[in-house]
Amino acid sequence: MQFKDYYQIMGVARDATQDEIKRSYRKLARKYHPDVSKESDAEIRFKELGEAYEVLKDAEKRTAYDQLGANWKGGQEFHPPPNWNTGFEFRGTGFTDSDTADYSDFFESLFGQGFRTSGVKRTAFNARGEDHHAKVLVSLEDSYQGTTRTITLQVPMVDSQGHVSTRERILNVNIPKGICEGQHIRLIGQGSAGVGKNKAGDLYLQVEFQAHPLYRVDGKDLYLNLPVAPWEAALGATVKVPTVGGIVELKIPEGSLSGNKLRLKGRGLPGNPFGDCYVIITIVLPPADTEAARDFYRKMKQEINFNPRTKLGV
Repeated sequence: MQFKDYYQIMGVARDATQDEIKRSYRKLARKYHPDVSKESDAEIRFKELGEAYEVLKDAEKRTAYDQLGANWKGGQEFHPPPNWNTGFEFRGTGFTDSDTADYSDFFESLFGQGFRTSGVKRTAFNARGEDHHAKVLVSLEDSYQGTTRTITLQVPMVDSQGHVSTRERILNVNIPKGICEGQHIRLIGQGSAGVGKNKAGDLYLQVEFQAHPLYRVDGKDLYLNLPVAPWEAALGATVKVPTVGGIVELKIPEGSLSGNKLRLKGRGLPGNPFGDCYVIITIVLPPADTEAARDFYRKMKQEINFNPRTKLGV
């Protein structure tokens, strides 16, 4: 994916004020408007300007763009890193795919699953404060046990000089037991202040799990690849298996194959009912790194009539 330098498109420096960005857009939009411009690429340039301005005119989108752009190196394909917008607090209810329909793939990669920053229209002197949203990473263990965590959010803002910056916001957050990826934690009254006598909005924290070295998560179910020795798979065995709740014993059926799936009922995330833990058999061969080991493999080759490619007809 091609990286788009919105600052270059707008003809402004990266530390430009919001007023400078607005003035530049107005000037260039007049120059490249398809109805009046004689430039051969006017329509393309005008569309690029609109896309760039949509991001840079808004402190929150601009902050996200600056954060994501820091991961790009010139001359390389651009690939947004996972959870790139984690820890940033934004106004609104979440940017949707329909909002990006008229923009480039690059824009959609930034905001297609990101956030919406359109403000609430206030038609009276009294209005409820706007809700805020942020994505936070929690560990699988925190979800399993339930806990209280201190989180730090970055809040985009515009200073008195018109420059975009961020301030830190530190909160103590209760992580509910059994919360799943994609669910939200609601912090009442932690959004924008209300107008007049109305209440403040709320802050919604969207939960994402940190990458885990052992488990893959699907809702409340967990998946674990379990290494098994050839003799354990062939003859059957009882082995120890790590689960989030502790070590359990699992019976490996005789004649198990790589890819076979075994179920540990109720060993997933807490809930009503609990999720399950699915164990995927992965047969691991001992290394032939000694003469004795090589002799063993030679003997096995001689004594066992086995062709792993029989089903291929060869």
